Amino acid sequence: HTDMAFDSVERIMRDVNYGWLLRYMHSNGAAFFFIVVYIHILRGMYYGSYKYPRELNWILGVFIYLLMMATSFLGYTLPWGQMSYWGATVITNLFSAIPLVGDGLKTWILGDYTVGNATLNRFFALHYVLPFVILGVVGLHVVAVHVHGSNNPAGIDIKSKGDTVSFFPYMIVKDTLAVCVCGVVISVIIFFGPNLMAEVDNYIPADPLVTPSHIVANWYLAPFYAILRAIPDKLGGVVLMFAAILILFVLPWLDTSKTKSCNYRPVYKWFMMLFFVNFFILGYVGMKPAEGTYLLIARIGLVYYFVFLLILTPFIGKFEKPKQIPASISDILKDNNLSKSEHESGVH
Repeated sequence: HTDMAFDSVERIMRDVNYGWLLRYMHSNGAAFFFIVVYIHILRGMYYGSYKYPRELNWILGVFIYLLMMATSFLGYTLPWGQMSYWGATVITNLFSAIPLVGDGLKTWILGDYTVGNATLNRFFALHYVLPFVILGVVGLHVVAVHVHGSNNPAGIDIKSKGDTVSFFPYMIVKDTLAVCVCGVVISVIIFFGPNLMAEVDNYIPADPLVTPSHIVANWYLAPFYAILRAIPDKLGGVVLMFAAILILFVLPWLDTSKTKSCNYRPVYKWFMMLFFVNFFILGYVGMKPAEGTYLLIARIGLVYYFVFLLILTPFIGKFEKPKQIPASISDILKDNNLSKSEHESGVH
């Protein structure tokens, strides 16, 4: 209930044993999960993990990303602070930009004419259910990986047993190390900076009569929020924001190059790196006021985002001359070992 939502969180924080720890583990754990997913997505783009024959795996991954964004937005609403209320108001108002059915669709989603108790109850139920949906799609994602195997930095398919290593101990040790490093980092954040990725305005109870001076999206949604605000027209901003996300579904068919990994694409890899930098810049300006220099940077970033995906990616793939790709992964290892031996001989 809207009358008790904010107080219930404070009750958990103050009166429930280790309630503060549970809350900070939940909020910071979700934020850190997004960090891991962004690394996973950007790495997949750089090494061409979306290309044949792994298109289905990529599509499932993007769908998981969409579900995560929806789940995080719904959860952001539940503490019922100022940023929760006004963030929900801004995002749900986007649906009213749809011609003809927009207002009716917005009312249907909210369960009322404005964000209120009906909205809070619906968002709570969906925030509870969607993680199970994510878990199911993750299962499909894992199954799809096992059909053709995972990609690698060289973008070369496995041709013999010599191209592989056993799951134990190599993969187990690698993943255990990653989990331990992530565990240490997130523990430092939870115990020493639990509000590092939070908004201070959300510690103020929601007030429909007082609009915050600056409504900020979660940092992991900020790049798309920057795209939304970069366009003065409401409908245009909504269309471009959703297009920026949905375009990732068709990335396997936009890339016309037969070479997967950017390690062997001398031209494209620099545009790809610039795309990564541009994405982080969009995230930064998405958390700043939509005015002045920030607005100009957001518009430049918006242009490059779509130019890269819709023009540069298909164009460069047709005309770029890639480096010679080794015949197999084992050949790369042999070349590396040979180079290492020659270097050691030269040193001695």
